[in-house]
Amino acid sequence: MRRTHSLLLLASVLLASVLLAAGCRGDLAIEPPIHLNPNMDNQKYIESQEGSKFWKDGRGMRPQVKGTIAIGELRENDRLYRGMVGNQLTKKLPVKLTENLLKRGKERYNIYCRPCHGRTGTGKNAPVVTKGIVIQPTSYLETRLRKMPIGHFFQVITKGIRNMPSYAVQIPVHDRWAIAAYVRVLQIAGSQPIERIPSAVRQRKGWSK
Repeated sequence: MRRTHSLLLLASVLLASVLLAAGCRGDLAIEPPIHLNPNMDNQKYIESQEGSKFWKDGRGMRPQVKGTIAIGELRENDRLYRGMVGNQLTKKLPVKLTENLLKRGKERYNIYCRPCHGRTGTGKNAPVVTKGIVIQPTSYLETRLRKMPIGHFFQVITKGIRNMPSYAVQIPVHDRWAIAAYVRVLQIAGSQPIERIPSAVRQRKGWSK
């Protein structure tokens, strides 16, 4: 009796398996699928720019909640993200001044700034100048710029100035400060009297004195 019952159970399982396998032929179904919970599959939704009578303003797309800040965009440190302290340009570098920072600044400078401002920051013999650009790029060695707070250079990179476009998209915040620090190095190096350059270097370069 038990054996007969076991055989019937096994036969039923095998039959169910065959029927299940036969139902998975891989053919495209003509009939629509069965929706066990239709309201989850066939929801009413509003497309981009579509109007809606549900809201008083008739807009389907809702404005962001006041004060909403995107992830990673909470920038409370004005010195770091705007180059400002209150309503004044910062005179202090908001990141630690290290050799690696200056190396990074030099690398980024050579990519983004050197084509116009040249290797030493004077704008002379820069690639765009040799190509016949009409407007001479600004020299960082001008007295006016040597007196500028370091926040000025960060803001210029961020917002652009006159013919120079903004590089905020191409250059991350910390790299902008690295470039600003390197520009300050160029200013210091370029404004020193030639007597302060080691004589061996002056002879090798062919400089006077």
